[in-house]
Amino acid sequence: MQPDLVAVNVDFRDDLVRNIPGIRHSQDLFDDLSTDRRDWDIAIAVEGADRIPTATALITRPFDYGSVISYSFDSSHWQVTRFSDASQYGVWYGCPELETTVYETGWHWFRFVRDSFGDEDREVTTERRVFNVRCDALLLDLRGKQSAFPDLVSRTSYAFTHRVGQYVHGQGLNGLLYQSARCNGTNAAIFKAERLSNVRDRAFLTYRLNAVHDSLVVERTPGRTWLQFAPSALG
Repeated sequence: MQPDLVAVNVDFRDDLVRNIPGIRHSQDLFDDLSTDRRDWDIAIAVEGADRIPTATALITRPFDYGSVISYSFDSSHWQVTRFSDASQYGVWYGCPELETTVYETGWHWFRFVRDSFGDEDREVTTERRVFNVRCDALLLDLRGKQSAFPDLVSRTSYAFTHRVGQYVHGQGLNGLLYQSARCNGTNAAIFKAERLSNVRDRAFLTYRLNAVHDSLVVERTPGRTWLQFAPSALG
């Protein structure tokens, strides 16, 4: 790995924002089995009796938003991302700024909808749950390096960044900070789960996407536009 690319570190001790699929309102998980609410209460009690207790449900419990931290590091969930080819390790992604998470996840949501039902002229809605997660780690600082290494922010190829990720993993480093390829923001790629802690709710978001009209509307308050942009411009 080029020495001038990996020469700078930053002692990062602050929150990172994690933006994942989630719902604004709790759902009755057993309402399709019975119309009697008393039956729902019994089913919930039985399910809870068999559940393994944990003091850190937001971090570790699979159906209680375990994906906030542990999901990315579970080998059964590894997937190809900017700094991982999914063959050896998983990477957790967050951002110092909430808005950056919207542009990042908005692009991937647009790509999914376009590939799945891109010819349908209708609004496709998804809800997101956003968390603050504490990160305490010495991180490789790649911010500002994209001028000399433009493939760091390539929108079409992960070949170079996969090599960077392999270097970070091979050296046992905690992770890195880098310029977002989707907007003028910063992303963090964390390679060690133990550097993340203290998960807290921050916000709920609703994404309203029409892929045909290339329009993504983001709401923090239901019914009120917070951000709106053409997602194809991010790719």
